[in-house]
Amino acid sequence: MAGKWGIEHAVFAAATAATVAGAVLGNERVQQIAKPLIAPSLAVRVLRKRSETDTADTALLLAGLAAATIGDVFMIDPDNDARLVKGASSFAVMQSSYSALLLRRGARPTRAALKPRMSGWSTASGLLRAKAPEVSMPLTAYGLLLGTTSTLSADPALAPGAKTVLDVVVPGEERRSWLGVGGVLFTASDGLIVVRRLFIRGKAGRAAAEGVILASYAAAQLMLVEGMLALGRKNA
Repeated sequence: MAGKWGIEHAVFAAATAATVAGAVLGNERVQQIAKPLIAPSLAVRVLRKRSETDTADTALLLAGLAAATIGDVFMIDPDNDARLVKGASSFAVMQSSYSALLLRRGARPTRAALKPRMSGWSTASGLLRAKAPEVSMPLTAYGLLLGTTSTLSADPALAPGAKTVLDVVVPGEERRSWLGVGGVLFTASDGLIVVRRLFIRGKAGRAAAEGVILASYAAAQLMLVEGMLALGRKNA
């Protein structure tokens, strides 16, 4: 039962596809309708699985997805720095909720996961300070919380018996094995936000980058939420 797909996943897929298309085509109205449905569709999944899931885990997931919904609304216009900062603040709440859940489930940072994430965070922080000081402080603080979630989700102990390649757990049928790649995708998505903000100037290139950001973000959310639901399953 836990591995079956539901109607909420169909809503999630449709909302994601419409949001990505809206970003690539420059149709903000489509994004305004579709993007706020991405996280709530996953929240419906959490609610449907609440009888099978630890109560505290359910609460943390719902809090994180509520914050993600607010962040998604703020970041419909990714070129507005004020909205970008507000979005990052909302996602900081989400990352804190996810990290708290992972810590409850025994996740701990490993050297293999921590080193590249700290290196990426320090590089992004330096670039932001040099090229976008007006958003540097809040995005750097958010990046630290993102790195925490990503590092914790990469702990192989969360998916015992799963195959690993280069210290990354390979996603398989058991959804706890999705956590590591979910964290990597979230990091890549938010890293591309920095790249887009600082280096991509052409309209077509920025639109394409935004499409990749949104697609990888949605995939990350799905993998993390499904993985954390599996972690918190009462009969697991």
